[in-house]
Amino acid sequence: MSTACIAADGSGPEARPTVLVVDDTAENLQLMHGLLREQYRVRLATDGEIALKLAETEPLPDLILLDIMMPGLSGYEVCLRLKRQPLTRAIPVIFLTALDQEIDQEEGFRCGCVDYITKPIAPPLVMARVATQIALKQARDQLSDSNARLQQEVERRTLEVQRVQEVTIMAMASLAETRDNETGLHLRRTQQYVRELAEDLRCHSPYADQLDSSIIDLLTKSTPLHDIGKVGIPDGILLKPGKLTEDEFEVMKTHSLIGSRIIASAEEWLGTPSSFLRFAREIAHHHHENWDGSGYPDGLAGEAIPLSARLMAVADVYDALICRRVYKKPFSHADAQRFIREGSGQKFDPLLVQAFERLAPRFAEIAEALRDRPVTGLDRVVI
Repeated sequence: MSTACIAADGSGPEARPTVLVVDDTAENLQLMHGLLREQYRVRLATDGEIALKLAETEPLPDLILLDIMMPGLSGYEVCLRLKRQPLTRAIPVIFLTALDQEIDQEEGFRCGCVDYITKPIAPPLVMARVATQIALKQARDQLSDSNARLQQEVERRTLEVQRVQEVTIMAMASLAETRDNETGLHLRRTQQYVRELAEDLRCHSPYADQLDSSIIDLLTKSTPLHDIGKVGIPDGILLKPGKLTEDEFEVMKTHSLIGSRIIASAEEWLGTPSSFLRFAREIAHHHHENWDGSGYPDGLAGEAIPLSARLMAVADVYDALICRRVYKKPFSHADAQRFIREGSGQKFDPLLVQAFERLAPRFAEIAEALRDRPVTGLDRVVI
């Protein structure tokens, strides 16, 4: 037998657990090899450096029996290094040593061993402890594999649910598009405006605790439904190219109530009142409320207006201002920015206006990147 390294003997089924035995004495290696070979694949190493290499060789050992007193690296150091490496830290180590003092055992467990056997060995005791630790290792591995499969399934289902949410929202939003000639780019622009505002507020306002990443994602998904209630507005009003009369405007204002009822019905059908559609319902119902209470449909004021709707109000008004309509010319970015600024504390939440001011260049970039095609039909945006 070589005194450098004795590899696996290769006998028996490949499925047998692998035990790595580390000892600088050839007689001890021969003894352990003879004891273990009938039940396990056995690898043998005569020093710590070789043991560390074999511990990282596939198939990884299921258990390591490790002497402490060896030239070069001690068994303690080998164990510490094994526990520092992600690839080997889960391999159980049993110290097999002539050191029999309590302080030696304490040091062994401090280094990370799972058991401590003193020489001279009792073969039945060694075999029992080896079998116990390998069984525990196999149980941990099975649990880990099961958890990994479960996590993969959870991630798959989560992505599936998210996709269903996105498709549901866009399908509902397309209902409004069939009645109103606003382009899908308006929906995409306002989505990006709302995300930018929410991300800024998360860093620079007292609203941070209301805007974690999952909430911001839901807010962004919800914005395309802000005007879904327009499906219930008569064509003569919705598509009128000129200024609305007072009575016509009163009818137009009902689109916020119609929209929130449509979404509430969808939530009822889903059976989840706190569903991903909650923000869409808030936005559809309240995005025409004004900070000073002069908006509609409920005349809410200040923070009584849901934050989701306050975000949408800034995004929607800005986009309505900068876009060409058959009944108006587009505002310049500077004029639209001035309009938002002058509406602080009246039409808009002052903290959102501050965020908008910080983000004004970014809003201009989004508007330019997602410019509308030339208007060919009749558009209307109520601000």
